[in-house]
Amino acid sequence: MKVVILDDYQEAVKDLTCFSLLEGHEVTVIKDIHDISVFSFEKLKEAEVLVLIRERTRIDEDFLSKLPNLKLISQTGKIASHIDLEACNKYKVLVAEGIGSPVAPSELTWGLILNSQRKIPQAITDMKNGLWQTNIGKTLKGQTIGIWGYGKIGKKIANYAKAFDMTVLIWGSEKSLANAKDDGHLVAENKESFFRTSDIITLHLRLVPETQGIVKQTDLQQMKNEAIFVNTSRAELVEKDALMNALKDGKPGYVALDVYEEEPIYDKEYPFLKMPNVICTPHLGYVEKNGYELYFSKAFENINNFANGNPENIINLHILM
Repeated sequence: MKVVILDDYQEAVKDLTCFSLLEGHEVTVIKDIHDISVFSFEKLKEAEVLVLIRERTRIDEDFLSKLPNLKLISQTGKIASHIDLEACNKYKVLVAEGIGSPVAPSELTWGLILNSQRKIPQAITDMKNGLWQTNIGKTLKGQTIGIWGYGKIGKKIANYAKAFDMTVLIWGSEKSLANAKDDGHLVAENKESFFRTSDIITLHLRLVPETQGIVKQTDLQQMKNEAIFVNTSRAELVEKDALMNALKDGKPGYVALDVYEEEPIYDKEYPFLKMPNVICTPHLGYVEKNGYELYFSKAFENINNFANGNPENIINLHILM
């Protein structure tokens, strides 16, 4: 089959061990759909299968209308709002869902927490500029970490925090709170006390209509002056402009971000990049070699099963009925 892998920013996919699973298919890898060449666009038009790297590529009706031969979208990880499933149904394009792992995003989150608390990036930058010991951070021991969402990632973060002798405070759904209590963690009485009490708050929620904009500016403004707000989940969980406005008001004191409303970001003047109390990483949460092997192995298996007439993990198989 003619397979096109989209938005492989690091050009990493061909170096994966699991890439051999696509042997026998005609494979084209496009580095950035936003900067597509004429040659690549011709290959894209011929595509029978698209492989999506998480949510990097938005699939809507306009996009699908330009791909007359497309039969299958093989998603790495779970699908989300980047795929217009109704449009896929209209164009008779099947969507195969993959699997994920909490390990890489959990570790990236913890890395951002450590970097924010000890102000490591600022110290590195100053040292490169010929300066020495220009700031002073804090240890994590004795701090209270507020975790909003107690799923697979939230649980890992809680375990990391315990290893660092931190107090863990959970907020979220009734199920999250019940699970956290069963695991011996504290749960917040309400959202207000969660934001007021925590020294660090980290979000681990899925983006669904019910959670879009769930973090309000008024929530952020209740945080401590030196508190840290971390978001490695989805930017849209925070009310539009709320984080920037809260930072201008001085609460929270520090922010670490791995997700943004519009991605990728190439603008060196992007506002958060210009703020000394904000750390930004380019959506690296899931971007890790072992995770890639896991995600792409399943995505490529789904392609082979489809090509062999035995489609699996198809979430809209009913359109062929």
